[in-house]
Amino acid sequence: MRSGIVIVAAVALAVAGAAARAADPRYPDWPCTQAKVPVISLAAVWAGPALDDAETKWKDDAKISALVSKLSARKTPLDEAEKSVKEFLAGSAADKTANAKLLFAGLFDTLNAQRSQVMSGLERVSRKQREAADKIREETLALQALQGATPRDEAKVEALSNDLIWKTRIFEDRHKVVRFVCEVPTTIDQRLFALGRVIQQEME
Repeated sequence: MRSGIVIVAAVALAVAGAAARAADPRYPDWPCTQAKVPVISLAAVWAGPALDDAETKWKDDAKISALVSKLSARKTPLDEAEKSVKEFLAGSAADKTANAKLLFAGLFDTLNAQRSQVMSGLERVSRKQREAADKIREETLALQALQGATPRDEAKVEALSNDLIWKTRIFEDRHKVVRFVCEVPTTIDQRLFALGRVIQQEME
């Protein structure tokens, strides 16, 4: 039992230390190894004509809005989304350029908003992880003190050890989820770039 407690304490200190390090000092709450890019710049994903008033008017077109919702949903496979773009613009005839601009403006707006929401969520979880790490560190030191006490209170040692095991497990599970979610902003970037490229190709 004693060796198990020592191992738990070592793991707890390790995960607590990991939570304290930020990859980029400008964004202390950003938990991902990927660099934080707060917003996608229009120039990075669009080389077509100026969007002009399309940036605000796309929401006024019910058909465009519905298509944007479908295309921006991560559950919609990218190849299916690209096919939908081609079909929509192929049937746009004389309005193809206007519709293309409206469609991209909607995607740009919607996917940037999605990114911001995901990134804000990651930073909220990161703050919780830091708080959890501080608690784990405190309890680890308290456990070490109890282990070295004379006489040793085995009931307290066991109770604190079990609590530490539970908190460490939650911390590690949450860390795994964060690593997975860290990929989402990049996936959104790739979707916007790919769909923007298809829209531009269909305009030519």
